[in-house]
Amino acid sequence: MILLAGLGNPGAKFRNNRHNIGFMAAEAIHRRHRFSPWRQRFQGLCAEGTVGTHKALLLMPGTYMNESGRAVGEAMRFFKIELQQVVVFHDELDLPPAKLRVKTGGGNAGHNGLRSITAQCGNDYRRVRMGIGHPGDKNLVHSYVLNDFAKAEMPWVEDLCDACSDHAELLASGDDPGFQNRIHLAMDGRGWNDVKRPGEAKDPSKA
Repeated sequence: MILLAGLGNPGAKFRNNRHNIGFMAAEAIHRRHRFSPWRQRFQGLCAEGTVGTHKALLLMPGTYMNESGRAVGEAMRFFKIELQQVVVFHDELDLPPAKLRVKTGGGNAGHNGLRSITAQCGNDYRRVRMGIGHPGDKNLVHSYVLNDFAKAEMPWVEDLCDACSDHAELLASGDDPGFQNRIHLAMDGRGWNDVKRPGEAKDPSKA
């Protein structure tokens, strides 16, 4: 079984925050594939089902971002899921908006959700890094990630989450490079190859 965990903060007021793009990806996968209804379990919302031919557990921790590892660890222990079969979808400040990278292990880059999972479960899980861009000043990061995506950003956010859903079977089968490449092609095909943060000037050479 593979564990697909989307990170975010529970509650309506956080629903469209940049920090919640991991939840949005999990919800897109739930809509696209054959999963049971969401239910309260493992200190969050979870659903069991299949992605292609692979058994999967979807999880959205309800512990708030900083304690995500409690929920992920509980689900792992119950189903005896190996760390290498844990895939975490999360927001990534160090990637431009609409970009995506997959990596296993590595640093947590100040992300408290990843830090919590590493502390509770170990470090060598798979991370789907969903780019949201950086506000340009580290003092603005907290308010930036806890603010909603702008209306103009939502089309690429939805396309990125849908692309993750469309190609999730590659993750389930362990083909992380293939998944990453398919997402790149999907987003490039939709014209999201040069997305800017709200208020950031577009490169005039690409206008």
